[in-house]
Amino acid sequence: MTTAAMSQTEVVISGIKEMLSSGRLVPGERLPIEKDLAASLEVSRGSLREGIRALSTMGIIETRQGAGTFVTQLEPAELLSAMEFWVSLQEGEQAGEVHAVRRSLETEAAGAAARRISQEDLERAEAVLMVADAAINADPTDHETALKADMEFHRLIAEASGNRVLSALIEALSGRTLRGRMWRSTHDKPGLRDTHREHLEILGALRLHDPERARVRMASHLYAVEDYVRDIPPGALADAEAPEI
Repeated sequence: MTTAAMSQTEVVISGIKEMLSSGRLVPGERLPIEKDLAASLEVSRGSLREGIRALSTMGIIETRQGAGTFVTQLEPAELLSAMEFWVSLQEGEQAGEVHAVRRSLETEAAGAAARRISQEDLERAEAVLMVADAAINADPTDHETALKADMEFHRLIAEASGNRVLSALIEALSGRTLRGRMWRSTHDKPGLRDTHREHLEILGALRLHDPERARVRMASHLYAVEDYVRDIPPGALADAEAPEI
C-alpha cells in the first residue's frame, strides 16, 4: 500500500512501527512531543491522536496521566488481547477451528515442558491437581475451584514450555474453551472426573520428562475437550461466565 493510498491513521501506525523496527523507539520509551511527532510523520495533530488511540487499543502505546505517551513493554500477552476478544465470539465451525489451533499449540507446549520442567513446577502441578481432586469429590462439587485448577494446570504447562509467545497464544485461544469447561463443570460431574484423570496422565508424562508421551497425552485430552464442547447444545454457553482468577 502506498502512502497516498493510506489513511492518515494508517500513516501514523506505519510510522510508529518503522520507528520501533529501526530502534528509534524502544519498549518503555516516551514518544516525542505531539507537535514534533506529527511533523516527523507528516500528519496533522488530530490524525496523530487518532493513530495513537488505535495503537493504544492494540496494546502498543499507553498514555500516562501527566507523564506523556509511552511505548508499552510489548509483552505478547498484552498484544494478543484483541485476539482473545475475537476468539470469545466464535461459534460453530469457526470455534472448532480455534480449538484445533489451540490443540496444536498446547500439544507442542506439553512436549517442550516435558524437556525442561523443573521439580518445583512439577510439585506445583501436583498441588493444583490435588486441589482439583478435592473440589470434584466435594459434596456438593465445588465447580468454580475445579475450573480454576483446570485453568491453572494448563497455564503452568504453557509457561513451563519456556516460550513466552507460545504461552501467550495459548492463553488468547482459551477463552471459548474456558466457557465450554464452565458448562461441563456445571452439568457433568463424570466429565470432570475424566478430565482429572487425563490431567494426571499428562503430569505423569511430564514427570518422566518424556516429550512424545506428553504430546500424546495432551493431544488426547484436548481431542476429548473438543468433542465435548462440539456437542454442547446451541446457546448453552451464552450465559457461562469465566471465574475471576
